[in-house]
Amino acid sequence: MPDTLPPSSVIRCTQHLGKLNSKALEPVDQLLLILPERVPAALWKQIPQGARLQALLRKRGKGEMPALQTRLANKRQTLVVAGKIKPGADAFARLTFARRLVAAALGEKAGCLGVAILGFDAENERNLAEAAAAAALAASFSLPEFKNKPTPPRIRSLRLLALSERVDLDRTMAEAKGNNLARWLTALPPNILDARNYADALKELATEKGWQYKRYSTKELEKLGAGAFLAVAQGNDNDSASIVRLRYRPGKASAKPDLGLVGKGIIFDTGGTNLKPFLSMLEMHGDMQGSAVAAGTFLAISELGLPLAVDCWLAITENRTGPNAYKSQDLITALNGKTIQTIHTDAEGRMVLADTLTLATREEPQLVIDYATLTGAVLNALTTRYSGVFTNRSDWHPRLKRAGRTSGERVWPFPIGEEFLEDLKSDTADIQQCSAKPLGDHILAGSFMAEFIDNDTPWVHIDLAASNHKGGLAHVPTEVTGFGVRYTLGLLLDEKILEGDR
Repeated sequence: MPDTLPPSSVIRCTQHLGKLNSKALEPVDQLLLILPERVPAALWKQIPQGARLQALLRKRGKGEMPALQTRLANKRQTLVVAGKIKPGADAFARLTFARRLVAAALGEKAGCLGVAILGFDAENERNLAEAAAAAALAASFSLPEFKNKPTPPRIRSLRLLALSERVDLDRTMAEAKGNNLARWLTALPPNILDARNYADALKELATEKGWQYKRYSTKELEKLGAGAFLAVAQGNDNDSASIVRLRYRPGKASAKPDLGLVGKGIIFDTGGTNLKPFLSMLEMHGDMQGSAVAAGTFLAISELGLPLAVDCWLAITENRTGPNAYKSQDLITALNGKTIQTIHTDAEGRMVLADTLTLATREEPQLVIDYATLTGAVLNALTTRYSGVFTNRSDWHPRLKRAGRTSGERVWPFPIGEEFLEDLKSDTADIQQCSAKPLGDHILAGSFMAEFIDNDTPWVHIDLAASNHKGGLAHVPTEVTGFGVRYTLGLLLDEKILEGDR
């Protein structure tokens, strides 16, 4: 069986202060030259062969990307890929710019990728260096493939050149490791990342990283009364489904969690009894990306050594057809005792998350965040460029949006609440699983899940509309984006969401 965990190697990154000169360029195979929109004439004198590059740039059309592509007349025939960006560009623009520039440089054999950022003040230089590093780390990572001749690596090392001061890239490196894990797990074929192998891979990772690990089997979940999760899992032809809990406790072995991360881990979604059509089912091995993002975020927090006690809960099962699969109009009792009238078996994500959110919030964390590829309605509302956010703290909406702008993983908030529960009224149960009408299903799903939050725990739900975007998104070059890791670190470290309201 192929490995279910990604290789641990990360490209070597070095930083060099001072002027850009011919010696600094000697080991560089490809050079990204990042320039302001208006390049001062004096700047070209700081660049080896600058007069020639300036003359070539003048022949290019305004706004072209890259702005210039040529080679230096040095021993390595260094490929130069230049791009212009406006100082003060926002995070998404910087990351997108960096991804496109990196992509333009990677059409040849992998080597040393150099980055020179010239003509900017210290803050812009630092922000652009971080964006370039993030894009290079994402591009250098290969998603799983099973070919006789594997694709060779795209970047062997990264050199940040001509910096005015060193850039702290610890957070960028940790976010990249988390994002890479999320993308790797999501891209694995469903017969390789089946429910049992997924749980085993998490156990292996927990052992390696020193995390606590517990797997709640279907038998244990039956004793707990997790009927909503088990309703979906009962269609499987074995008892491989489980809820996995990971714990990170830096120096606080028995502490209550500060943060709970919850992920939807539907490793293959047929739609169940309400079967999906072919094209809608084709990529449903990726319906576990929410759990992959939760695990990737958990890894990033651990890699950074953040002083937070964190639990990560992953709801892992398939949504199958078959004689034992749950059906429309089944009556289900969830872990918190609420009864659910099922309407559509392809609304399985909110079912498995209902019980998992209850487990997570019973631990009394300060905050729970869940991640899920949950609804088509959020795609219709936002496209695949943004993800939807929902919360039981509506005054957080400005902060949730701001974290998206700051991180470059953009979100848009939607309302939830009691008024929407009118569309989920049931004659036979406490609540309907979903509405038979298609209007606002992303809002109804959020409102439904809010009913399974214990202790009025502050809660943020991320409906991952941007989990897949053709051509890549922000700094990530693959269609599978792993959206959510950078966003969550932005909430924790920039918005300081755990430190109370601002």
